[in-house]
Amino acid sequence: MKWEHALRDYEHYLKLERGLAKNSINNYKWDVEKLINYLSNHQIEDSPVNISKEIVQQFIYEVAKVVNPRSQARIISGLKSFFNYLVFEDYRADNPLDLIEAPKIGRKLPDTLSEEDINKLIENIDLSKPEGERNRAMLETLYGCGLRVSELIGLKLSDLFFDEDFIKVTGKGDKQRFVPISEVNKKYINIYRKEIRVHQNIQKGFEDTLFLNRRGRQLTRAMVFTIVKNLGDKIGLKKNISPHTFRHSFATHLLENGADLRAIQQMLGHESITTTEVYMHVDRTHLAEVLNKFHPRK
Repeated sequence: MKWEHALRDYEHYLKLERGLAKNSINNYKWDVEKLINYLSNHQIEDSPVNISKEIVQQFIYEVAKVVNPRSQARIISGLKSFFNYLVFEDYRADNPLDLIEAPKIGRKLPDTLSEEDINKLIENIDLSKPEGERNRAMLETLYGCGLRVSELIGLKLSDLFFDEDFIKVTGKGDKQRFVPISEVNKKYINIYRKEIRVHQNIQKGFEDTLFLNRRGRQLTRAMVFTIVKNLGDKIGLKKNISPHTFRHSFATHLLENGADLRAIQQMLGHESITTTEVYMHVDRTHLAEVLNKFHPRK
């Protein structure tokens, strides 16, 4: 079995069997491609089926010299997944990474914005330009519904169930969930829809896309990142923010104000509660308040 064939089959498995999104699949592929490039550069001709533990260990050793522990752990995890697939399909009897441990890394706490920061960012959007109303509606939706940037740009008009106070969100692996939406958020989306979007020349195929660029097509992830970064620079914000910062802030502020962790998990679309639990570490003062309020021996 050649590497390119194994990688192609693995890609199909990730897409069809595991239902992963394109970005996640690309990340897994890149991990394997790093190993393939290493083998090519060192003129090692071992196939995915017969590559030895020693060669893989040497590759990891070389990787450790040039990348940080978090990236190293990511590559090890990706390669373990690839070789587990080969074992599952009976191409190999063992996983050459079974005895290789990833470096210990602390859980990275997400950056968050204060309510004051968010208000200041939104207040500094230039509403004299047509895209201003769109940008305000987008930032209100990122913060108000806790969306990933890919979920934001993928929103459709047909996903808006304003009478029921929900929007339908398509997340990772095309999994759909319903997220509640506030009156404030609905107000700004409706202003954009009825005063700006209705006058745009919308390109074929994007008639149902909610947030459009000036050419009447779907916005790119990069464009939303640029909008957020420029606003941060405009108000002199010292933090390095991205669209994801609004999602983190959404979860953190809900938790600080007493929301249930399970409810936050459902709204964020996390498969595991463990992923959501990272927000428990963001503000420890909140945990002390919960203990003092609810524990019988206070």
